Amino acid sequence: MEYLGFLPILLLVALAAVQLGLIAYVAQQAGTAARAGARSASLDEGAEGACQGAVSSWLADGTSCVPEDLGEEVRVTSTITIPSVIPGIEDFGEAHRTAVMPVDH
Repeated sequence: MEYLGFLPILLLVALAAVQLGLIAYVAQQAGTAARAGARSASLDEGAEGACQGAVSSWLADGTSCVPEDLGEEVRVTSTITIPSVIPGIEDFGEAHRTAVMPVDH
């Protein structure tokens, strides 16, 4: 019976550990999306499709990329909404990453 009272605390700790892993994974995916978007934008093929195609399918809907022309380079900033596995919390904000690539003439 004593362990039954401790079970919710263990479950909460486990969910927090999973959430931390998910935050790290989304940050890594944001970097991948930024690099793919910058590569595509440097070839003048648009960044948004490449960004969404570079991330896991369940994160693609919460992914956006903003290209910025810097003349000889293009900078793409990707933003991915961090989903929550903890009940009662909708999301954990957003992960932002930026990549710069030279423009291919």
